Amino acid sequence: MRKITSMLLLALIFLSPTVAAFAQEDNPDAAKSTAEQAAPAAVPWQILAGTAFGCGLIILGASYGIGKIGSSAVESMARQPEVAGAVQMAMVIAAALIEGVTFFALIVCWMK
Repeated sequence: MRKITSMLLLALIFLSPTVAAFAQEDNPDAAKSTAEQAAPAAVPWQILAGTAFGCGLIILGASYGIGKIGSSAVESMARQPEVAGAVQMAMVIAAALIEGVTFFALIVCWMK
């Protein structure tokens, strides 16, 4: 639990300057020169670090979920071998649903 808490704290530290930058960009009273408006803005490293951190958490969560499903399915097949086919089919469906949600979450995370 301490590892997760420290990772979330690091993410907040990395993303706090980014949140302040977005708040300044939304301010309509801020006067910008035409040169600043015409030049494309560089992506701050905090956004890239947050994206990488989010993608890592998504992959860790999906791998933990699929691993838990697999281990539970193997245990239930060992206890009742006669229902192995049904358990295996349910396991494959659940793993496919987790992978679908994982891919969707990764795409959302990459979109910034």
